[in-house]
Amino acid sequence: MDGDRRRWRQCFLSGAVFAVCMAGTTLPTPLYGLYQEKFGFSELMVTVVYAVYAFGVIGVLLLAGNASDAVGRRPVLLAGLAFSALSAVCFLCATGLGWLYAGRLLSGLSAGLFTGAATAYVMELAPGSGAARATFVATAANMGGLGCGPLLAGVLAQYAPWPLYLPFAVHLALVAASALILLRLPETVRDRKPLSTVRPQRPGLPPQVRSVFAPAAITSFVGFALFGVFTSVSPAFLAQSLDVHNHAVSGAIVALAFFASTAGQLAVGRVGVSRSLPLGCAGLLAGLVLLAGALWWDQLALVVASALVGGAGQGLAFRGSLSAVAAASPPDQRAAVISMLFVVAYTGISVPVIGVGLLVEPIGLEGAGLVFIACMAVLVGAAAGYLLRRPVRARA
Repeated sequence: MDGDRRRWRQCFLSGAVFAVCMAGTTLPTPLYGLYQEKFGFSELMVTVVYAVYAFGVIGVLLLAGNASDAVGRRPVLLAGLAFSALSAVCFLCATGLGWLYAGRLLSGLSAGLFTGAATAYVMELAPGSGAARATFVATAANMGGLGCGPLLAGVLAQYAPWPLYLPFAVHLALVAASALILLRLPETVRDRKPLSTVRPQRPGLPPQVRSVFAPAAITSFVGFALFGVFTSVSPAFLAQSLDVHNHAVSGAIVALAFFASTAGQLAVGRVGVSRSLPLGCAGLLAGLVLLAGALWWDQLALVVASALVGGAGQGLAFRGSLSAVAAASPPDQRAAVISMLFVVAYTGISVPVIGVGLLVEPIGLEGAGLVFIACMAVLVGAAAGYLLRRPVRARA
């Protein structure tokens, strides 16, 4: 019993480190309006700055997504914390748009190192009988951390001095504490190999994972695309169309979507993996419809409802996807397969967001959002149809 208690404590501590890293990736969200005023760039540039992060994530996942399977979890996670700290330094030193690009790219490198490795690490530190609970800890740390970033930055920017500096100074302190915690946690990879053995990943999957991976990838793409639009352009929509200029409010609304995702992940234990994916698709579709209504009628209440419903749908679909993919993966390839799932998810964050940015000037922010919603609704419908024909079995 004492051994299980110790392992759960280690599991939760590693989850806290995971959350700190992910919080750093969304920290600038409610601050983009202030950066626009300071440096004078367009809404398109906001989406490009945001998407640079996703390209950093994807690059690391493809080039070194399986690194922690070889060299161990802790060295990879320590490198991720170092990139997170460098990202914060870039934002602290920002004197132009180039610094924001560099900060977002470094943040993407950090998240790319963390996503697969930290998810596998949290699950491996837990007792063997607690796989389902450990999966929730990992996904909740991911999404909960993403939600804490805009909430923290929004509150500090609105109610504390130095709005473009204090959030990143606080994050640097949290990263330092996380590194100390990580150094005290055990390594879970027993047969470690030199870094020279790590090779770039080819976009391939073990045969036993492929049938599970397809619906998991589609729903992850749409869910992360919805979050991408929420985190990149919703503060501008709140300010321009709804006259909401309070940074804490805009940060809280973005955070709400991520916290609702965590609640949706918790519900997977009740509804089961096989039902969580189609239910998640339904929640995503409902969230998209509510967001369309918010854009059409300029209603703050519908924005909040969209964050809650769409976030919960994303959480159901994402944890169901992660559980199914992790269960179907060979142990020695688990982090690599999880990394491939995140490649698809972060493609959803980057490509649609840039598309929205390109459409803002010719058709406006509301029109660009409605085009995005229509495209994502088609994808959600395709995923739901696939799942009706080939449901994921509840073996995860």
